[in-house]
Amino acid sequence: MYFFTMPMNKPGKKLTFAAVLAAALALASGAAARTTDTNLSLVAYSTPKTVMGKIIQAWQKTPDGSGVSFNQSYGASTDQARAVAQGLKADLVFLSTGDDVNLLVDAGLVDSKWSRQSYDGIAADTLVVFAVRPGNPKHIKSWQDLVRPGVQVVTPNPFSSGSAKWNVLAAYGAERRLGKSDKQATGFVQKLFQHVVSQDSSGRNATNTFLAGKGDVLITYESEAINSRLNGQDIQYVIPRQSMLIELPIAAVKSSSSLDKVNQFIRFVKSDPAQDLLAQYGFRPVDKKIAAKYADKYPTRPGIFKVDDKYIGGWRNADKVWFDPNNGRMAKIERAVGGPTAG
Repeated sequence: MYFFTMPMNKPGKKLTFAAVLAAALALASGAAARTTDTNLSLVAYSTPKTVMGKIIQAWQKTPDGSGVSFNQSYGASTDQARAVAQGLKADLVFLSTGDDVNLLVDAGLVDSKWSRQSYDGIAADTLVVFAVRPGNPKHIKSWQDLVRPGVQVVTPNPFSSGSAKWNVLAAYGAERRLGKSDKQATGFVQKLFQHVVSQDSSGRNATNTFLAGKGDVLITYESEAINSRLNGQDIQYVIPRQSMLIELPIAAVKSSSSLDKVNQFIRFVKSDPAQDLLAQYGFRPVDKKIAAKYADKYPTRPGIFKVDDKYIGGWRNADKVWFDPNNGRMAKIERAVGGPTAG
C-alpha cells in the first residue's frame, strides 16, 4: 500500500487533488527515466576501436540507444576472450575469430547458436594482406615471397592474437589451394615462421612494431592497414592472389542484465548506418547493399577462401589441429623455431 502526504496549503491558494496527482506522477516519471539508463560493457579486439566508438555514438542518437552508455575494452582477441571467461565484465563481445567466441561458448557465457544469428553472427569482414615498405622494395606479392632469403616477417603471437590465427590458416590454406599436400603446406608454415622476427601480442601491436621499422613485411588485416592510413601512417599493402576472408563475430553474453539492449545494439551494428561506418573505416560490410556501394574500395577475387574451406574444416577443427596449446601444430612449430608458446 502506498501513502501520499498532502502538502499544506498556502494562505489564499487552493491545492486541487488533480494538481497533487500530477506532481506525484511527474516525480514517478522522473524516477523511472533515471532507472532506465543502461550501461553496457563491450569487450573487443584491438583494430575496431575507432569505428566502434563512431557506431556507439550513432546508436545513442536513436530511440533504442538513448540513455545507454558503454564501457569499452580493446586488446588482443584471444586474450580478451580469456579475460571474459575468467570474470572480466562483458555484456557483448566483438572478437576477431569464431574460435575466440567458441572459447566463451565452452565457458557457458555465449549461446552455442551464436552463429545462427543474422549474417551467421558476423558483423564485418576483412582480408589477410601483406603490409610492405614504401615502394615495396622486396617485391612482395605472394606467400612464397615471404620465405625468400633475407625477407623478415612480422606477425602476431597465435596464442594471444586472433589476427595471428588468421595469418597461420591463410598461409596453410593458400598452399593447399595451390596443390600442396597437408605435409607440404604445414612445412611451409614452419618455414614462414623461421622468417618471423617479431610476434607481438596483438595485431595492433604488430603494426606498431612494423611502423617502428622492424621487418620487411607485416601479415595483417586489410582493415588494420587501412586504419593505419587513416591515422596518417605511410603504409602500403598487397592482397596476395590466395587470401583468406576474415569474418569478425559479434555476440551477446548470456548473463547480461541488459540482454534486450545488447541485442538491439547488435542489430544496429548490422544495419545500414553502422555498416556504412564500418566500410568507411576499413572493414568489408556484410550487408550486400552497402558492400555494393563500396565495391571499388574492396575488390574481390576468386582466390579468397574461408575458414570452413575443406582444407581447414571450420574453427573447431582448426583449433584442435593448429592451436591446441600442447599438441597443436603451432605449439610444435613455435618450439622448433624458438618462438612464444601458450605457457
